[in-house]
Amino acid sequence: MSGDRPNRPVHGTAAGARYVALPPTAVDAVASGPTRLMLIWPGFDPPRTAEALAASVPLTGVPVWRVYLDLPAQLPGGLGSAAILDDAGIERYGAAVEHAADRLPEAVDGLRRELAVAAGPVALAGFSTGGAAALLAVARGDVPVTATAAVAPVVAPSRAARAVEKRAGRDRAWTDASVALADRLDLGALAADIAARDAELLLVGGAKDRVVPSGELAGLRDALRRHGAAAETVTFRMGHALAAEPGTEARPPITEAVRVDGVLSDWFRDRLAATADDADAPTDADAPGAAGAEPGDARGDAVERHKAASGA
Repeated sequence: MSGDRPNRPVHGTAAGARYVALPPTAVDAVASGPTRLMLIWPGFDPPRTAEALAASVPLTGVPVWRVYLDLPAQLPGGLGSAAILDDAGIERYGAAVEHAADRLPEAVDGLRRELAVAAGPVALAGFSTGGAAALLAVARGDVPVTATAAVAPVVAPSRAARAVEKRAGRDRAWTDASVALADRLDLGALAADIAARDAELLLVGGAKDRVVPSGELAGLRDALRRHGAAAETVTFRMGHALAAEPGTEARPPITEAVRVDGVLSDWFRDRLAATADDADAPTDADAPGAAGAEPGDARGDAVERHKAASGA
């Protein structure tokens, strides 16, 4: 792909996963640091695909490339179904979360080439299973991450399964290997590793979410803070899904998705963007190691770029 940045979505494949990339077309903000790329994963529940999540939570006002990546595996019926009670279900969950994190470095390298994005740290986001993948990727530290937002991330697979047991009226049938897998992906147990990466963190949950109760997110936030992380939580009166069934195609966003898109957009803009009103906001020239950075009035340069982008 050429260095010209299109104003329409780009479709492709990165590290074996299909993606939808939305270009930085915000007219009221410019990127304020070295982060030019955000990777975002969907969940096992609606929205279940990159295309569906990009339509539900487009983050249009965030002036970086937002790349929505399909998960490496899916679970028919979603996390709230009895499928998670069998070995095959938890194995699919583990494959989705771990393989997404495993492939992040390869995906970032490929996307930088395809989208002509300069080297630098990335931002991450994800919904449900994808939120867990984003936080696992932060914990591993294979790619520098500045900020991560996770919407209804699965904090503890074993507790999610326990809730399904009560609703389904049967016990899970996990082998010792499945129990070990679930324990390995308990985000509370990874809190110290996540906090050690110094990424700013936002956890968004639903007060009516039966898959990931809001109390789970509050507990994870507190654990992260105990280890020194800058972690915040936001709770809406919503359930788990951010789209209507089947959640595999691009459709107009539902009310819950609009709310989530708004809070994520504001949060990422505060960390990755500058507007003409941000008199003291840092810009590329202030960022350590920013490519092509020159001394001078960096804020004025950012304002001029903003005016040019908006036609002022």
